[in-house]
Amino acid sequence: MFTIRQIHDDVLHANRQVLEQVQTIFRSHFPSVADYADRIPDMLRNPFEFGYRSILLISESRGGAVSGFSLFLHFPEINSSLLDFIAVRRGTRGGGVGGALYEATRRYLMELKSRGLFMEVLPDDPQVIQDPALLKENRKRLKFYEHYGVFPIIGTDYETPVGDDPVAPMLLFDGLGRKNSLKRSEARAAVRLILRRKYYDLVGQDYIERVVESFIDDPVRFRDARYLTPNHEAPVLLPVSLQKSIAMVYSDNHRIHHLHERGYVERPARVDTLVDAVSRMKIADTVPVRHFGGDVLRTVHDTNFVSYLKAACATIKDGPPVYPYVFPVRRPERRPKELALRAGYYCFDTFTPLDVKAYNAARSAVDVAMTAAEELLSGRRIVYALCRPPGHHAERRLFGGFCYFSNAALAANRLSKEGRVAILDIDFHHGNGQQDIFYTRRDVLTLSIHGHPNYAYPYFSGFADEIGEGDGRGFNRNFPLPEDADETRYMEAFSRALGMIQDFKPSFLVLCLGFDILRGDPTGSFLLGPDVMATIGKRLASMYLPILIVQEGGYTLRNLRRGITRLFTGITQGLSAREITS
Repeated sequence: MFTIRQIHDDVLHANRQVLEQVQTIFRSHFPSVADYADRIPDMLRNPFEFGYRSILLISESRGGAVSGFSLFLHFPEINSSLLDFIAVRRGTRGGGVGGALYEATRRYLMELKSRGLFMEVLPDDPQVIQDPALLKENRKRLKFYEHYGVFPIIGTDYETPVGDDPVAPMLLFDGLGRKNSLKRSEARAAVRLILRRKYYDLVGQDYIERVVESFIDDPVRFRDARYLTPNHEAPVLLPVSLQKSIAMVYSDNHRIHHLHERGYVERPARVDTLVDAVSRMKIADTVPVRHFGGDVLRTVHDTNFVSYLKAACATIKDGPPVYPYVFPVRRPERRPKELALRAGYYCFDTFTPLDVKAYNAARSAVDVAMTAAEELLSGRRIVYALCRPPGHHAERRLFGGFCYFSNAALAANRLSKEGRVAILDIDFHHGNGQQDIFYTRRDVLTLSIHGHPNYAYPYFSGFADEIGEGDGRGFNRNFPLPEDADETRYMEAFSRALGMIQDFKPSFLVLCLGFDILRGDPTGSFLLGPDVMATIGKRLASMYLPILIVQEGGYTLRNLRRGITRLFTGITQGLSAREITS
């Protein structure tokens, strides 16, 4: 059993290992153009530099061994593609891997609404191909494509040799399920782009125009089947599992944290609403949550703080929740011995309770964020960590604002081991947690767009002059906005933040997502409609960065449903725009 997934670039160490295996397979199958394998990482890293979008799918076993790959080029102007190379590791047993890769390629392009897939195969004419082994290989490839109803285009000069090479490939076309024929105008446009951009260093303009003008038939004519009999058997296909670029992680353990108290708006129904909305869109794989040991908390949180939360919650049996009410303003060095009294030592508000299940729910939220981070490191492009309780108010040694542990900061710290990280907090309230945790670090850029602390929680942080300290000076930025900020005002700040992220050149982006920025939320006052989330999603996706989305606030179920739907609509549009426009 294997999985087929897309490799976007060589930023991750895991991806670099995969690409090395792809290059090995490539060189074994295509020794005459072995140097081309060296270009593949650059083609992925700089997706539009060559005038087309390079897309790489790989088939991979659970152990991480690459059994094959499909490399295809998408030409945005005509929304059509060229299958550049497809190959299976020599000696692979069981068969069907090549067929599964080809099916995955077709599915990928059909989801993009691509108009068709062209491909090149060397001739199967023994008068042209003198090498018996090569002739056998060419016939095998053509037979493979005939199984899918794909045949060479005939009656053109496409097979005219170039330079010293005595052989030129035939051009095949797969309509990706379309019923109408290939028009001459479409074929000419595709051939012109293929020759001009893929073979720019081999052919001149005169050659290109001669080949293009040789497409006279309208519609284009195809060769009859040569290898399939009327009773031929369908190709053997292994089950195709094409991994989506978007994944969602959540845990049902969030339900144990449920306070039936008037005014406590952080309720389990929030997660149910968001999961249902994303699931209905059918754009994301749901990934099971994994458990991470307790030591992970101490990577960003104070050890005594972590120990206190665990011990305090464990001592609260069936009694009422404990709310902090006494705070060590004058003598912070003196910690009360009584656990309940000590709540104020580690908290900064009076409405974030401790009860018997708060710690376990918060630990589960951390597992969700950490699982999502690992999923991003495995090669996903967008991962949604549906954390509850939220975390962006939890500082290194303080909890508050419904938050106990900083989910986003923990995930960002893990990602920072692989590259620079930018955290963008778009919750209505200031992301004081990640600001506090990364305030003296320069490898994690923290930005927050929020209601001005003169009127919005947490009131004592989030001012524009808080820019970091020591090595972190200049790597924390706040964008406090007036309480009646509209979409124009908000998107001005958002654009400034994106500009700073681009200048920082991170390897990963962590988005702290709060739908309390939408009009009607009981904890926010901005005047933003749900459509702003589509704009935000599209702008974020167009940055072409791996993005970890960590759920924070938002307390109106209608806003949650509309907001997450609009956000992911924008993200999918943004990803597609990167695929088919440049």
